[in-house]
Amino acid sequence: MLAHLRMFAGYNTWANALVYDHAAKLGDADYRADRGAFFKSIHGTLNHLLVTDRIWMQRFTGEGETTQRLDAILHESFDDLRTARRKEDARIESFIENLDEERLTRTISYRAISKPAQVEQRLDAALAHFFNHQTHHRGQVHGLLTSLTGDGPVLDLAAYQRQIGLSRT
Repeated sequence: MLAHLRMFAGYNTWANALVYDHAAKLGDADYRADRGAFFKSIHGTLNHLLVTDRIWMQRFTGEGETTQRLDAILHESFDDLRTARRKEDARIESFIENLDEERLTRTISYRAISKPAQVEQRLDAALAHFFNHQTHHRGQVHGLLTSLTGDGPVLDLAAYQRQIGLSRT
């Protein structure tokens, strides 16, 4: 399980970098325009991903900044958001790297935001959701980028695996 989670942490960092590289090519109007996504724009969706990653990391570690608004705009500036994303991805990778199998079986307890209730969940199951959630919303950004530019980044897990040599093991 740890090897799987470490792969996903690396994939997350890699995929986020590609998405940000492609988003950086957009004009500000396209980047911020309401395109009908759940968090409206590319800017809103990228902020949402940072918001939720911080919420989950606070649940996992008990540390870090967080907010209770899933649609919060943490950074108005693309460059500031990208810098914060890189720092959060490094934090996620470090957290995952330092886990052990025993800790994965422990239960975490937190208060859900979208449908407020107290939740208890094993850490391994929460991490599965955490990485799946990132992939889900990155997919929305990918769709928006592709519709705007005709050229979205290749975000397939297999492409990441081939790039880092995991497809040979």
